[in-house]
Parts: sequence; structure tokens; C-alpha cells
Amino acid sequence: MDYPNLSDIGSAASRLAAHILETPVVRWPQRLVEQRFGADMAVLMKLELLQHTGSFKPRGALLNAMALPADALDRGVTAVSAGNHAAATAFAARRAGTDAKVVMPQSANPFRVALCRELGAEICLVEDVHQAFAEARRLQQEEGRSLIHPFEGPNVALGTGTLGAEFYRQAGTLDVAVVPVGGGGLISGMACAIKQLNPRCTVIGVEPEGADTMHRSFASGKTETLDCVRTIADSLGAPHTAEYSLALSRRFVDELVMVSDDELCRAMLWIFNELKLAVEPAGAAATAALAGPLRGRFGGRRVGLIVCGANIDSQSFAEYLGRGRSACA
Repeated sequence: MDYPNLSDIGSAASRLAAHILETPVVRWPQRLVEQRFGADMAVLMKLELLQHTGSFKPRGALLNAMALPADALDRGVTAVSAGNHAAATAFAARRAGTDAKVVMPQSANPFRVALCRELGAEICLVEDVHQAFAEARRLQQEEGRSLIHPFEGPNVALGTGTLGAEFYRQAGTLDVAVVPVGGGGLISGMACAIKQLNPRCTVIGVEPEGADTMHRSFASGKTETLDCVRTIADSLGAPHTAEYSLALSRRFVDELVMVSDDELCRAMLWIFNELKLAVEPAGAAATAALAGPLRGRFGGRRVGLIVCGANIDSQSFAEYLGRGRSACA
């Protein structure tokens, strides 16, 4: 299959430059690294939670919106999301001069629903994520809206490819990159960029135990669908994989691991206590993996972790930190 090359990714970065932030990279306090991760290594964290709308999602959403012709922009856009992609689509629609009607499950965090409204989106709440995709298809058919997909397609991969290239440039070099996995939009583009910059860099994807669609798809070699998503990391709760992002992931990703919700909460607690960052469960997934299934494997290496999002309300955040304390006991 064709995939974005470094020239394509560089051109995408130029198109995005006026609209997104170059988010910083920080290093985990070295005095705590061996205690937390079981080996002496450099742990570099890409803080994409500081991006506009609080996650990495605007990169792909903007490229998709900017690619629409004028008549499509006149009809507006739609999206399916538990929150982060919906907010990014609202942001991208405003930047592109159109309007957004986003479809969200009723279980979506109220903080994220409010954020989408603040960004100017009209909200359609439905029972679950499966119904959300059906409602988005209806909006496409009946209102002529263009779907800004949360994790599928070349523009999504180009957007997250800019994140991978940006991180690699800022870090100097990476031996290992650990990336959260939902539908595959983030890891497919990041892995595509990083592997072209350094084929020896090991790229590892992290899924929650209750949303293992990519694991299932890697095992079967085809797209898979979950009957139900069961994880607190709703930003990683994609109900299915899709062909383009799956193909890119299978080409460039070296390994997949899974983490439990308790491991996510423990990682959220550490990130809050030691880096003073309040992240959502998905934003702690890479840290949870390095402290859990990957613990002790990368001594002497430079390891990059993506902190992909931070859209969470204070009540849920406090609840998850309490769960993280119990997990540490």
C-alpha cells in the first residue's frame, strides 16, 4: 500500500503550522525512573495534551477540513467521538469556516460535551458508540455533511505523522516509542513517521484491556469489531478498526501490549504527583505500559511516551487518582 513519506509529512506540517502548537517534550525525573519503570533509562514525554482542545486530534481533523471543497464546507461537517475528536472537529470547522454537528454517546464525559459546545459544535447525544456511527451516516446522507473520521484515512495519518516527526526531532533520537492505541489513527501515523526517520526505533502500541480491537485485528489480519467497550479510557474505546490505519499499523508497529484500568489510574497518579500534569486515562496509557507489561525491558535506552490528552472533569480525575492510590498499596 502507499503510505505517507517524510516529504508528505513535512508538507502537512507546513499546512498545519499556523493552526496548531508545537507541544513540548519533558523528561521524567531521573531519580524516579528506575523505581517507576524497573531500569535506568531516559524517559521523554511528548506533552500533546497541551495541544489546542486538549489532545492530538486537531492535527488530523484540520487536514481533513482544509481538504474539503467550498461546496462541502457550505454543508458542514460531522464527527463521531466520545469527546476529544468531537472537540477537534469543532475547532477545525471553525478554522475552516464551516459548522460542525458532532455525535457523541450519552456516556461521554460532561466536561467534553461542554467543551464541544464552547467550540461552537451542535451536539447529538445517542445511546452508544455504535449508534453514533449510524447517526453520523444519517447526517451525511440527509444533510450532506462531510464526515471527519476519528482515526481513518490518509489525512489522519499525515496529521499524526507530523506529531511523530515533531517528537523525534525534539527528542534528538529515540530507541523506543510507546503510543496509545484506540482506532489506530494516532499510532499508524506516528509509527509511519518514526520508522522512516529511524528504522531501528521500536514502536509499541498500548491498548486498554477492555478495548483490544487492534490486538484482535493483528491476530486475525483483518478489521475487527467489539460488541462492547469496557474501559475508563473512553478516548481509546474505538468499537472497530479500519482498513487504512490497520494496514499502516501492521506495517510499522513492532508490538502491542495491554494495560488494565488500575494500571491507568496508577500512571495518572504518578504523572500528577511527579510531573504536575492532570491527564485523562488515555493520556496515561504509555506510562502505564512502561511501568507494567514493558517494565525493566529498556535499560540504557531513550524511550518516548506520548501523553495524548487531558480532557477530564475534576470529579472523575479525583476518583481515578484514588483508585490509583489503591493500586499502589
